[in-house]
Amino acid sequence: MPEQPSTILNKVWAMCDVLRDEGVSYGDYLEQLTYMIFLKMADEYARPPYNRSLGIPAGSGWTDLRSLSGAALEAQYKRTLDALGEKPGILGEIFSGAQNKISDPARLSRIVLMIDAESWVSMSSDVKGDIYEGLLQKNAEDTKSGAGQYFTPRPLIQTMVECLRPEPSKTIVDPACGSGGFFLAAQRYIAQSYPNMSPDEKRFLKNETFHGWEIVRTTYRLSLMNLFLHNIGDLYGVVPVTRNDALLADPGVRFDYVLTNPPFGRKSSMTFTNEEGEQEREDLVYNRQDFWATSSNKQLNFIQHIHTLLKSTGKAAVVVPDNVLFEGGVGETVRKKLLETCDLHTILRLPTGIFYKPGVKANVIFFDKRPASPQTQTHEVWIYDFRTNIHFTLKQHPLAYEDLQEFLACYHPENRHERRETWSPENPEGRFRRYAIDEILSRDKTSLDIFWIKDKSLADLDNLPDPDVLAAEILENLEEAMESFRGIVEKLG
Repeated sequence: MPEQPSTILNKVWAMCDVLRDEGVSYGDYLEQLTYMIFLKMADEYARPPYNRSLGIPAGSGWTDLRSLSGAALEAQYKRTLDALGEKPGILGEIFSGAQNKISDPARLSRIVLMIDAESWVSMSSDVKGDIYEGLLQKNAEDTKSGAGQYFTPRPLIQTMVECLRPEPSKTIVDPACGSGGFFLAAQRYIAQSYPNMSPDEKRFLKNETFHGWEIVRTTYRLSLMNLFLHNIGDLYGVVPVTRNDALLADPGVRFDYVLTNPPFGRKSSMTFTNEEGEQEREDLVYNRQDFWATSSNKQLNFIQHIHTLLKSTGKAAVVVPDNVLFEGGVGETVRKKLLETCDLHTILRLPTGIFYKPGVKANVIFFDKRPASPQTQTHEVWIYDFRTNIHFTLKQHPLAYEDLQEFLACYHPENRHERRETWSPENPEGRFRRYAIDEILSRDKTSLDIFWIKDKSLADLDNLPDPDVLAAEILENLEEAMESFRGIVEKLG
């Protein structure tokens, strides 16, 4: 009987504790696992009944590693990484710039033997994917490395996908795709919702549906491996993810759906060396003709970029921090333009304690682009307050898919025009409330930061959350204050 994904995951991850004592980070370990699992799979594919070559050159295969130990293994592993980094397509992108981060040959040999003990190809793409996703989540839990910023909670991703209801033969883009979580959830949703897809629709889902950008080399590599293990993209075809700053230019391609969680942080900046040889930072401003306003605020730039990426009938679900909903100046300009050109129909106010970066207060905005028209395309905004009096922590009480079921029912993906408010004067604690566009436009700075439920923790000292929740909230508030302070310092130059 084959081992369960959780068993293999625990076995693979147990080695990390040993490596950490030698200074090998979670991320470095995950990179080495990526290289080795790929090589082991290529070796399995080359044998019966598959007899399929993945293009691994002679002398750089898995058997060349498995038969060695000590310094010979270390030298062969380095030669293998160098050789594969020069190959084209996904293969070359996964191994480009690869280096051995495990300096102890004995540890390296143990990892090779551990990977060799499993038959990876015979696992379904779901099982392989679950193992790799589990590794990515464990990597995200290493808060010191900052890897969590590239990992969106999977229950939230699944809910966002179910709200958009993507269809076969349509395109999906994530301009800040991280490890590829939105793509995997969308692929699973389409495959499960349309079990009788034609061969052409299946080929489209594999090779043409997904397009993404990722700026960080390591994360880019992990996303490619994640997609490959989930049967997205062809090894020698077009690489589904581009390693670049998505905001640099309009790619000229338009998409049916945008699903994304752009990076948090107020400003884009670049570091350069001045004439005196000192390091300086400079705000990065994107002067693009397709943008409504010029700003160094990353989130506001991503909103404008997403608007550009959408087809005239495209749909988007985007995670944004609170400042996108209330910030004045360019923020107000972007919100007004978004309300005018799109139907910004839903806002989900997210609770704290669900992201790996502390102090984050975020929302999901759902909007449908509309063909050009002089009329304001948003007629009403529905807001679901999933934040007030709701408490999560990453370890003791993590967000689960079941926690979002009430919101999903209120969103009514089957036909959102049949929605019903759960709020009323008689039920002021109702979490789903409708606001007409006139009410929105009359608000100061056209603010969309709207809430109405009474915060019980401010009114009832006998009904305080558990101490661990309170501690997490205090930490989040301190982090938020520091983020605001950093923003003030940046503005002062």
